Amino acid sequence: RPVPVGDAGTVMARRAAVAHATYSPEVRHPVEVGADQEAHLVAWLSKRLGSPVRAPKLEDVGYSLVGGRLLPGDNGPVAHFMYQCSRGTRVTLYVRTEAAGNRETAFRYAEEGKVRVFYWVDRKLGYAISSADISKDDLFKVANAVYQQLNP
Repeated sequence: RPVPVGDAGTVMARRAAVAHATYSPEVRHPVEVGADQEAHLVAWLSKRLGSPVRAPKLEDVGYSLVGGRLLPGDNGPVAHFMYQCSRGTRVTLYVRTEAAGNRETAFRYAEEGKVRVFYWVDRKLGYAISSADISKDDLFKVANAVYQQLNP
């Protein structure tokens, strides 16, 4: 589907869905830096994005951190965190820098092929949580847990 020009949220959701579809099926190399090096991962991604980022704790909604990686984005580097539940289902969190002054903070929902995405912007960071393997309602619960931790 064509993306409307200037619709940064839709573009972010699509890029997050593509990243999820690309990396979540990986067995041997799903992430660049594993969860066992979480402090290094967060420091490295924060430095590259030029803004502090965090890897939310999602155990309360059934997911643990697998790790993360650096991705290219439209406006610079993007942080990509991967989580997995005990059944092997994965969700990914895509974090990118946004244009200053963006006031749109509401959750939005998109489907890109089989991948479901909830996304939002908070201050200068944009977030998108993606999964192809859980329902919209379950993905919303994960997105809400992420939002609550990043915006206490």
